[in-house]
Amino acid sequence: MPPARRSVHVRLFASAGTAAGRSSVELDVPAGGIGAAELVRGLAAAHPQLKSILRASRFVRNGRYLTDLRQRVRPGDEFSVHPPYGGG
Repeated sequence: MPPARRSVHVRLFASAGTAAGRSSVELDVPAGGIGAAELVRGLAAAHPQLKSILRASRFVRNGRYLTDLRQRVRPGDEFSVHPPYGGG
């Protein structure tokens, strides 16, 4: 049996993907998961160029916008970063 997945797939949209130079990253998390705020701090530490973008972004876990960053993100979850979008 393969080991349980211990990472979260993070999708980076728009300016977040541009700043990181990629559209997604994998972040290791403990088996019991971590709070979304902690995940965002880890993302900023791993990719310092995202810090200012993350402050203005909205976050989605498994297709649902998070209203509380204390919610847990667990291994195998998909977490998305949605910075403010421009256009018209």
